[in-house]
Amino acid sequence: MRDAIVSNMFAIAWIGMLLGVLSGALTGLFFHREDWMGGYNSFRRRLTRLGHISFFGLGFINFFFALSHQVAGISTNCAAPAAVAFTIGAATMPTCCFLSAWKKPFRHFFFIPVASVTTGIILTLAGWPWS
Repeated sequence: MRDAIVSNMFAIAWIGMLLGVLSGALTGLFFHREDWMGGYNSFRRRLTRLGHISFFGLGFINFFFALSHQVAGISTNCAAPAAVAFTIGAATMPTCCFLSAWKKPFRHFFFIPVASVTTGIILTLAGWPWS
């Protein structure tokens, strides 16, 4: 079970990196336009940038979770649900960012990725082999 968790979390981390590069390339086509999405400091443009960078940030979190699980041996009872929580966070954070950039009311869903990643961190620490 431990090897499957590690393998899956590394894959999710690399998928996040790929999506970060692709979303950056796509939005980068328009960044040269001063007025794009309401200008550099507009809510829409800030949330789009946050969505792009969250792919990388949560990819790194998944990467470090996989390493931590592989090296420290986090108990499977905690590691399996932590992996699910981190995966939900990695999928929903950029989604919330891009949807909020499109329609502001979607910002009310940010509790989902925040709660997911927080849960993953708590479960990781709870399953840590403290010695």
